[in-house]
Amino acid sequence: MKTALSILKKNYGYDSFRGQQEEIIDHVISGGNAFVLMPTGGGKSLCYQIPSLCRDGVGVIVSPLIALMQDQVEALKQLGIRAAAINSSMEGGHVWETKQAIRNGEIDMVYVAPERLLMPDFIDLLQQSKVALFAIDEAHCVSSWGHDFRPHYTQLAELAEKFPDVPRIALTATADAPTRKDIVERLGLTDGRTFVAGFDRPNIHYTVSVKDSAKQQVLKFIKDHLGDSGIVYCLSRQNVEDTAQWLKQQGLNALPYHAGMNAKLRSKNQEMFLKDEGVIMVATIAFGMGINKPDVRFVAHMSIPKNIEAYYQETGRAGRDGLPADALMLYGLADVAMQRNFIAGGNSPEAQQRIEHHKLNALLGLCEAACCRRQVLLEYFGDKASPCGNCDTCMSPRETFDGTVGVQKALSAVYRTGQRFGVTYVVDVLMGKTGERTQQNGHEGLAVFGIGKEFGKHEWQSIFRQLVAQNLLQVDVAEHGGLRLSDVGMKFLKEKETIRLTRPMASVKAAKTRELKDAVAFNDAQDQTLFDALKAARMALAKAQNVPPYVIFHDKTLREMATRKPTTRDQLMEISGVGEQKIARYGTAFLEVINGYRVAA
Repeated sequence: MKTALSILKKNYGYDSFRGQQEEIIDHVISGGNAFVLMPTGGGKSLCYQIPSLCRDGVGVIVSPLIALMQDQVEALKQLGIRAAAINSSMEGGHVWETKQAIRNGEIDMVYVAPERLLMPDFIDLLQQSKVALFAIDEAHCVSSWGHDFRPHYTQLAELAEKFPDVPRIALTATADAPTRKDIVERLGLTDGRTFVAGFDRPNIHYTVSVKDSAKQQVLKFIKDHLGDSGIVYCLSRQNVEDTAQWLKQQGLNALPYHAGMNAKLRSKNQEMFLKDEGVIMVATIAFGMGINKPDVRFVAHMSIPKNIEAYYQETGRAGRDGLPADALMLYGLADVAMQRNFIAGGNSPEAQQRIEHHKLNALLGLCEAACCRRQVLLEYFGDKASPCGNCDTCMSPRETFDGTVGVQKALSAVYRTGQRFGVTYVVDVLMGKTGERTQQNGHEGLAVFGIGKEFGKHEWQSIFRQLVAQNLLQVDVAEHGGLRLSDVGMKFLKEKETIRLTRPMASVKAAKTRELKDAVAFNDAQDQTLFDALKAARMALAKAQNVPPYVIFHDKTLREMATRKPTTRDQLMEISGVGEQKIARYGTAFLEVINGYRVAA
């Protein structure tokens, strides 16, 4: 009988499980239902793939994106596992063959979208077949509290009624406490177990910077990652096109990706990102869910995302291999206004909009935090952490001060000028700067004119960002970015509350990024030479099969080969990530590279 540990070693090439993997796998193999929350790169897929191989029948994996299905299926086939997908991109004949294989018990795992799974003919097929388990990946999509709600996911609760004896496991990397509770209830998993493996991604270095000249800031960030694969997220399709073109003009291999592009070009660009090295994908959030490329070394946000869950998931696409990675987020008041406008302009009911505003406020709190970014991030999800030493606020701590008087002046200036002017104008009034507009508006005679000379322009701008972040002020998009007091701001003015603020963000030097790159580099130059040769061999094999290089071996596996230099198949089997199927497929090719290097050395 196949055991979970024997499959782990034989197929996947690992000697032991990590964290809670073994406990989860044993629970599902024995027929138990489960909800699993595990950080990106933590090994969630093994929690349903191995039970699918241990139990009789086909494992049915619910996945939201075709690209994710194809990526997972190809990786499984490389391991000698019988995997398939059924989706709208397939021809009818291929779909029919796959269904026949399911009916005949010739497939170990099949990936389907929720819409496809719930079709009556597919349900009938599964009821005529032996089903090992149902795995619901990206399970946060089932919750209206989640950041990527998809209505079809809510109908997956039907599986409990139609297949009462088949275990179900729901998995996600991103869910706060309300979202977790919602997932468990909506999917009927209250009789199962919940496994929360934590959220920390210690290999990611977090930086949040005030947006000044966004393109130049991102370019400087990328220049510390030349030759690396990375993702740059933009708020709009036009931003994507403009930024990708501009980065190309700077000599970088940048490609655009957004939902408005021609489908074939979009697919081609994604394929280049997955299969080539050193490609920078400039994208809207339409890109990324389920991207399993492990060697993404950086993620940059040119504007703030919509909430902490989105930020966590998007930054989590960097460093999936566990090696050092960098995350940069640029933050400005215009972004806040735009996100508020998206929420207000959507079709969501009022209760859902309140949830979204609450989540955005939490993200703004992260942006303006004076303490460790990782602490704020993890505490949002219910995790506790000590200062990490691997974020900008740990490296360059921000000073706090009693901002009560300054805030009163700022709010009064917004109120006295009519709650219709932007930050730049209100700061001019506070600093007593005379000009044509202040004269025309008669504001030079106001009591608030010139009462803020204790702060400079950048300090006042920082104060106003914090007031927007704490919802004392709101930015009116319809009025060209005009500021107005919120109910919280009016209450603050009336009740004379006290408040602490942080000094303006210092720009974090690039030393940390260089330190991260040094951590990825080899101590021995000869090891680096061998690693480069192994990567070249991997790329040749990948191109010959038209697959991403990482489905052959991860960089982490090649690094171990480069340092340990195995010369026999038995020694190669001791390398993490090298299983029997990989030895049979690629053992000879990689041993030739290593032995050739040893001879040359």
